[in-house]
Amino acid sequence: MTTYTICVFTSNTIGLLNRITIIFTRRRINIESLTVSETERTGVSRFTIVIKHESREEVEKLVRQIRKIVEVLAVFGYLNDEIVFNEIALFKLSTPLGGPPLDVETINKQFKAWVVYWGLDYVVIEKTGNEQEIFAFFEYLRQYEILEFVRSGRVAVGKTEKGLVEYLPEAEWAYYL
Repeated sequence: MTTYTICVFTSNTIGLLNRITIIFTRRRINIESLTVSETERTGVSRFTIVIKHESREEVEKLVRQIRKIVEVLAVFGYLNDEIVFNEIALFKLSTPLGGPPLDVETINKQFKAWVVYWGLDYVVIEKTGNEQEIFAFFEYLRQYEILEFVRSGRVAVGKTEKGLVEYLPEAEWAYYL
């Protein structure tokens, strides 16, 4: 199966998430990752959706179907080599008195992860990277007691000279300062 990242630019509207995800449900395509946030243009949201599928033609049909939604301003489909992408994960580890000491040097230098909170009996570690890097770090941390683990969806930007918002329809856009 091939991994595809679909970037959807929309006006920020109530109920739009449901209308976009129902297209995937109808086609029986599982969403592996979904991230939604505002862009640098006021009122414009960006959906970053990751799917795995065998057929490029089916993915192209999906993209065309998403384009038909009125509030959708633009849709782009990418393979992994066409984008720069990352995820973030947070790990909450138990650090009880008398427990195994946390090897912060290995965590920082080898895994490029950082302790972002140090409590009395636990720490929270942040790791950014791709899915394989995050799960390799997860495997390393199994020697400790993992109290909690959460991973974000993918965030991505295209490997193009212009930003993707440059392809949005012409309009008077307000920008965040």
